[in-house]
Amino acid sequence: MANRITSHIPNTLTCLNLFSGCIACVMAFEANYEWALAFIVFSAIFDFFDGMMARLLDAHSVIGKDLDSLADDVSFGVAPSLIVFSLFKEMDYPGIMEGAADYFPYLAFLLSVFSALRLAKFNNDTRQTSSFVGLPVPANALFWASLVTGAHDWLVSGSFHPVYLLVLVGLFSWLLVSEIPMFSLKFKNLSWKENKVSFIFLLICIPLLLFLGICSFAAIIIWYILLSVITKKNK
Repeated sequence: MANRITSHIPNTLTCLNLFSGCIACVMAFEANYEWALAFIVFSAIFDFFDGMMARLLDAHSVIGKDLDSLADDVSFGVAPSLIVFSLFKEMDYPGIMEGAADYFPYLAFLLSVFSALRLAKFNNDTRQTSSFVGLPVPANALFWASLVTGAHDWLVSGSFHPVYLLVLVGLFSWLLVSEIPMFSLKFKNLSWKENKVSFIFLLICIPLLLFLGICSFAAIIIWYILLSVITKKNK
């Protein structure tokens, strides 16, 4: 009986990831960015623990991988897309771009499309067992949710042009499917030599968390991308 129960724990956590992601989508569509961020964080926590529990309990299932990808695309693909969609709706468009206000918001769903491509690529890429190639979808979602929540007033002011946001959407869509190697925070031991990049990353994250408030998540993701690029060049 115990084995039958424990075998369902990983998929239950994945379903909780999906459930939280659906709520994040509703919050994002209503422009309730704080709660959208909160439920994306909940999804990320469930996403972290479902894989860990599957390994600890040796409870891998036939549907687990597909279910995980479906949940991730909703929580970390559709939810951030809806956050950007709602933000585009709020933005101040200059007179020459008034017509663009009708269709620019829908370009936010490029993030959903490229997140799905990223997940499909991850599921079939043997290079990504201990690290990543391209930006992980949870990192992408946390970047957008944190940025829009923490810098909302500036983003909807006349100081930030809608085209800048579109360029940012294009950049992060590309990062999701790029061939840039990105390190994983999985520690096999506490050796400095073997985990130097992860330790440096975490040390810099501390002041970012202390001084940047909600925007710290966005800053941390930028730092993660930059450190991954620097590490690649030094290899």
